[in-house]
Amino acid sequence: MKDLTKGNIFKGLIAFTLPLLLGNFFQVLYNTADTLIVGQTLGKDALASVGATGSINFLIVGFAQGMTAGLTILTAQRFGAKDKLAVKKSFVTGLYFTVVISIVLSVISVIFVGQLLQVMQTPTAIFEGAKVFLTIMLGGMIASNLYAYLSNAIRALGNSKTPLYALIVASILNIIFEYVAILVFHLGLIGSSSATILAQAISVAYLFIYIKRKVPDFNITRDLLKFDRKEFNHHARLGVPMGFQSSIIAIGSITMQIALNKMGTNAVATQAIVSKIDQLAMLPMITMGLGMATFAAQNYGAKQFRRINQGLYRSIAIAVGWAIFFAIVLNVFNFYFTTAFISPDQSAVIKMASEYYLRNGGFYWLLAILFVTRSTIQGLGNAKIPTICGFMELVFRAGVAIIGVLLLNYSVIISASPAAWIGSTSILIPTTIRMIRQFRKNETIEIPKNQKLPV
Repeated sequence: MKDLTKGNIFKGLIAFTLPLLLGNFFQVLYNTADTLIVGQTLGKDALASVGATGSINFLIVGFAQGMTAGLTILTAQRFGAKDKLAVKKSFVTGLYFTVVISIVLSVISVIFVGQLLQVMQTPTAIFEGAKVFLTIMLGGMIASNLYAYLSNAIRALGNSKTPLYALIVASILNIIFEYVAILVFHLGLIGSSSATILAQAISVAYLFIYIKRKVPDFNITRDLLKFDRKEFNHHARLGVPMGFQSSIIAIGSITMQIALNKMGTNAVATQAIVSKIDQLAMLPMITMGLGMATFAAQNYGAKQFRRINQGLYRSIAIAVGWAIFFAIVLNVFNFYFTTAFISPDQSAVIKMASEYYLRNGGFYWLLAILFVTRSTIQGLGNAKIPTICGFMELVFRAGVAIIGVLLLNYSVIISASPAAWIGSTSILIPTTIRMIRQFRKNETIEIPKNQKLPV
């Protein structure tokens, strides 16, 4: 475990975030394996089927995983405050939340998966494939949600290496399982989705074993297993809003996906590819955000306010620098990025992807600021501001996407994401400036009972 409330800030952040960066890389590899393997072995329609499920999966699974992130922020704050009993209570409460929410969401989403795809106006040619893939992924979401919760809980204590090891194993197993399922047993999309769930389940088993053997802060006694209404309400005030924040953002993505579905299979296939490239671009941005969430939470618990500002400055500089660099590389070598997923003879898809990279890559620097500042504010226990930002993203993304549909203009539709980033940062940047000024004074700020920062 690592205490981020003392020591060299830059070295501490780098040591903590490097395993996070590798972990996020393997997470993208994990998620991209479906797209790469399906696209190269089953063809464009199967690739589009997988791509058409991304927004729905983000909406439902994203709620649960956003919630787990909120729950473990409290764990990090309590760890920073050196309150070991409160850390244990937080871990148990979060575990209960994760299991219950996962089961409920799985049952509901599997029942209505067909209707969800119809609402999104999924093209007929890929409807059945998308339904099969999504049914299995949502039915097994408890594996991905438990992995997310256990990883976040361990990171809250300053350990970013163990979740990385679990993810590396799961990523390798996922690729092996998928190739075997598709090429040996010819199970198609059923095999692809089942392989992913199985690999995730193995990573969960690994993390549970590690916690039992190596994490005394999470050792649970019988009395801690009793339901505690006060703890439940305390965690719900932060976890549930952060879950809804993720869902709000996902609704905006669904709106954009519906718009792309109206443009035909080429647009859907293009989105399946560029969304994976976006994930790669976002890796260091998300990593610095995750790092700052834990860093800010621990230091907030320890009342090290100026230290939070110093960590924020360094994180933004690193994230923005990467965003500019990657945008340049992506646009120079756009052809090779796209043809890694699909045959070079798909000229329409390659052209559409190239335009997407140009329009979205130019705003990656703003996205970097968004990730770092939003995560920092979340780490301080403030769910209100990030939720408002989520609504802004929804309004801007949906508004531009709808205009694009009315005009039947692909260029307008793919401008929806940069518009959403502008909308969100219009709230985040002023809030962050006020926070910096408040912390710069290094005043003694009493942390309220619900752990929310008064920004």
